[in-house]
Amino acid sequence: PSAKTTKPKRKIVTASTVLKGCLDELLHPSVRYDALAGARHRAFMAPRLLGSFAAFAAFPVYLAFRGAPSMMEVAAVAWLIAPILLSYFLSRTGRYETAHVLSSAALVGLVMMLATVTGGIQSFAAVWLIVVPLEAALSASRRVVGFASLLTLAAVVALIGVSYFAPLPTAYAGVASSHVLAGLGIGSAVLYAVGLALGAQSLTQTSTSLLNVEEDRYRLLARHMSDVISRHRRDGAVEFISPAAESLFGVSTSELIEHGLFQRVHVADRPAYLTALSDAARGGQSRDIEFRVRRDVARNAGEDRPSASEFIWIEMRCRPIETSLDGTTRPDADVVAVMRDVTDRKHQQYALEAARAAAERADASKSRFLATMSHELRTPLNAIIGFSEMIVHEDTMQIDAARRKEYAQLINDSGQHLLAVVNGILDMSKMESGTFEIAPEPFDPQPALVNCCNLLALKARDNGIDLVTTVPSDLPQIVADPRAFKQIILNLVSNAIKFTERGGTVTVSAQMEGAKLLLRVRDTGVGIAADDLKRIGDPFFQAGKTYQRRYEGTGLGLSIVKSLVTLHGGEMLLDSRLDEGTMVTIMLPLKPEPVSAPDNIATLTPASRHVMTTDRVRKSA
Repeated sequence: PSAKTTKPKRKIVTASTVLKGCLDELLHPSVRYDALAGARHRAFMAPRLLGSFAAFAAFPVYLAFRGAPSMMEVAAVAWLIAPILLSYFLSRTGRYETAHVLSSAALVGLVMMLATVTGGIQSFAAVWLIVVPLEAALSASRRVVGFASLLTLAAVVALIGVSYFAPLPTAYAGVASSHVLAGLGIGSAVLYAVGLALGAQSLTQTSTSLLNVEEDRYRLLARHMSDVISRHRRDGAVEFISPAAESLFGVSTSELIEHGLFQRVHVADRPAYLTALSDAARGGQSRDIEFRVRRDVARNAGEDRPSASEFIWIEMRCRPIETSLDGTTRPDADVVAVMRDVTDRKHQQYALEAARAAAERADASKSRFLATMSHELRTPLNAIIGFSEMIVHEDTMQIDAARRKEYAQLINDSGQHLLAVVNGILDMSKMESGTFEIAPEPFDPQPALVNCCNLLALKARDNGIDLVTTVPSDLPQIVADPRAFKQIILNLVSNAIKFTERGGTVTVSAQMEGAKLLLRVRDTGVGIAADDLKRIGDPFFQAGKTYQRRYEGTGLGLSIVKSLVTLHGGEMLLDSRLDEGTMVTIMLPLKPEPVSAPDNIATLTPASRHVMTTDRVRKSA
């Protein structure tokens, strides 16, 4: 009970509201949902219906004072039914211009009928001819206004002719000179003209209101859209850009007008940006383009300039907005563009391309692995099986003790080779998975270097190669895994011996450079081609095509070396020229910070020189 009850507001119903509702029911269905067209139809029907009904209502009063009407007066009143018929015609057909043409003809006909019998051009009704073109102007059609003007001029000429050549009837001689009727005609024409002016003003107000509503709708849409809408000239100058550009580019829209946006486009993308706008203006079709634009990052408090900037990817779709009457685009047409941020999509594309490239590399590695292992495993296994079968059937083959010992040695060599291949694969697998562990400890690198070179001296001598070792005796101790250190030296030196022709030279040297130990293995061998040099260090990769192989091996030597160097926090640099030789430089820190997982080898290609490193890429001296 204590709650306050609110009385519903009464809706005030005015005569104009009722009239508007009635006229809305008379509108043709095609214009009921078009506010401007509906306002024009109502402005056409309202004065005609009201005027006709008012004339019919006043006719009995006129008879009371006038008495029995004449035939002319009866015809004039009967003619007033024409506006009602015109309103009905418009409500049924919706043909607005045709209704105006018929209305002009009906009004001219009524004026001609009254003026002909009341003095011709001097009649009180002749002034109504001025209203005919004014009424036709409400149609907003040049054709209707032109027709009404010509019809009015023809009526004026006809009335002038009637005034001079046709005698005025005696019964209407006094009417022609009646000042009261002249004033009535002028006054009624003025009132009708005022009504037309009010109708025109109402239509103008309605048009302005609809335009403002439409502009507010589009302005609201443009302000809250995430996409940026802009208008450009052919030279790329921005004439308009929506407020969404402020959040997209990090600057105010005033800084993007004219060539402000162009100045932010990446230099490499500016030709494509201007070409797209020019082609859209000239070709008359939409153009799509993706380019980079500099965006300012959010400003810090108290700073006038942005703290940083970055480039983002923008997708722009542009098309001309002005066309000639024949459907072709003018060469100087402006272009409207819609821009959106597609940086995330570009990153996804890059990630997808990187994943595809990684998958292709993995597939290529698998193919190289199968091609290499099919040879490296089959060869020692064939030797083991073949020589063991010969020993099993020694009675049949009459193999003596010396031959049996030779076969056993070959079986042992093949088994050792097979074991080395398997160990290399296992070591490489552990390194790539991050499970390979090293045990760093201080040791003297000079004895280890000399020992490794001595182990391979016999192999170099058998191949007719000079193995030169240049190692200072005062090298300081380093902290590393001695086993891994020896494996690095053995793999590099044996690799150099394998790829050096008879009569060549392999040089092993060591020196200090700051806090790092530099190991260099140089050979005068076959070298590596520039195309293959980019892939040196990939597991199971060997220079040259698989079916053209001249040297044995799994292609894991440099991959293992690179991974071991990485685990010690060092760098590996490679310099090679085809048919001139190769130099591998290893840089190991004296006190490394071990890296758990090896990175990929990075390469630079000045001529045929490539540098492989883990932490940074540097050119060799």
